[in-house]
Amino acid sequence: MAKRFYLFVFFLFFAISTLSAQTTYPDIKNYQVYFGSAKRNTQDWLVLRRFEDHNKSYLLLLDPRELETKVDEASLYQVNHLTIDELRKYFAVTAYVKALSKAESQDKMIQDAGIQTGMPKETGITLTADLCPSHRPLDRRIFTDIFNEFKKVEQPVPIALSVTGIWMRAHQADLAWLKDMQAHRQINITWINHSFNHRVNSKAPLTQNFLLEKGTDIYYEVTETEKAMLKNGLLPSCFFRFPGLVSDAQLVDAIINFGLIPIGTDAWLAKGQQPQNGSIVLIHGNGNEPVGVADFIKLIQSKKRMITNKQWLLYDLRESVEDEFGN
Repeated sequence: MAKRFYLFVFFLFFAISTLSAQTTYPDIKNYQVYFGSAKRNTQDWLVLRRFEDHNKSYLLLLDPRELETKVDEASLYQVNHLTIDELRKYFAVTAYVKALSKAESQDKMIQDAGIQTGMPKETGITLTADLCPSHRPLDRRIFTDIFNEFKKVEQPVPIALSVTGIWMRAHQADLAWLKDMQAHRQINITWINHSFNHRVNSKAPLTQNFLLEKGTDIYYEVTETEKAMLKNGLLPSCFFRFPGLVSDAQLVDAIINFGLIPIGTDAWLAKGQQPQNGSIVLIHGNGNEPVGVADFIKLIQSKKRMITNKQWLLYDLRESVEDEFGN
């Protein structure tokens, strides 16, 4: 009897762990940027992408009010195809479209275009960490420290990770470690598209650098990263972060036409920018920016008492943007 009970507990735990993990799509075909509305029961979802895997059609769907994404079978929905302009009119009153419009209004900035702050209900920040291509391993201190500091008041701990295709390909062990933390509900990751290659030329001016480099295939940079996420069991969000935070008006418009919201920062810690309440904080988790990581660890240590009293928290990027632009 006891043996059967323990077997039941084991299989129940296995089932829960399996359900908490994002499905992988290893055989993606016909991946398309596709916009529309998708109705199922009373819910009206926004369609961002469609693709096929193992002879089934899937949709990447977005709740335009709460900014949550999911992948589901296309056959379960009544889909109405829309252009990007029609989509913005159809979902005009939602936080998603309002955030797109805000990012569009800041497209003239050469650096740090896009949404830079959220509007949390209480004091705290939104933490974003970039995973640019790097030969160094993941800086795991970030994740273990935030979990240890916040686990008694906030679990799972929210963090947004801007990931590149090259980093995913080169750091499978680190990626598996992050997915395991998420599966065990220690952290809750919002995955941000950070381009596939993240090319950079230390000698080139910003106007000819990163994604502004001549010959850049922006369709490849965006969609190949999304496909790599799905193949690795990561759920793409509706957010994009420009490599180096560098863009111009044409590039911002291009990203918005992919249906993605550009995310900047008002507190890049390694550059000495100090976070305020509601800041979208930027550090690098790829091992290339130990100063910024050390500054962040000092920041949360200095807030230890406020964290314990739930007076200073970390905010989910989706919730932070929703609070800023929702009704």
